[in-house]
Amino acid sequence: MKKTIFVVLAMLYAFTLSAQDIQGFVAKQMQTYPKSRLLDIYKSCFQDYMGAEHLVSDRQHVKAYLDEELQMTSLDSLMPWYYEPCGVNGQFIRVSIRAIKENMIAEDILLDAFIRSARSAEGRLQGKNSDKRPTVESWRDRWHKIVGTIDQMELNLPNYQQDRAFIDSILSVGKYAISHSPEYREAYRPHYRIVEKSIFENEIKPLIFCKTK
Repeated sequence: MKKTIFVVLAMLYAFTLSAQDIQGFVAKQMQTYPKSRLLDIYKSCFQDYMGAEHLVSDRQHVKAYLDEELQMTSLDSLMPWYYEPCGVNGQFIRVSIRAIKENMIAEDILLDAFIRSARSAEGRLQGKNSDKRPTVESWRDRWHKIVGTIDQMELNLPNYQQDRAFIDSILSVGKYAISHSPEYREAYRPHYRIVEKSIFENEIKPLIFCKTK
């Protein structure tokens, strides 16, 4: 019983937010990706909380999409990093397909990690396996706290009010997933898969470190 309480408290602590943490994440985002719009900050934050955009049911379809992406993407067009944490808490990790193209990890390893991560988004909050996700309502409440802090930062992001209104509109109808902004895609050409932190730390990160030593 004590262990269960500890796990729940640890999970809740991992998802707490402070203005300082939000400001730190946003500052790093803008330093690394100065072409970001609010849409891109939002996307990283919801990936941190919700995981991948969609539950995965068809492995072959997901594999075919990854195969195509690998074939059509050159190393020169990719960002130099192999992975980066999502959002404020980093509970999910973006793993660049660069790691596959440089033979650091096999395609099937990233594919399996991505699929399992998409299916365990709710489990990271409740300490159990589940195909369910955190509710859009809980994410909306969290986003309102994040964007309230961003409002106070006065970043002068392009299209800020339009992006803010667009995000509010999709959340109001029970949706949450969006694409990167055109400016972000053009500048940084994002090609990655979302992996849950513990899966990444145990299965993927050691392979990357092994090859970079």
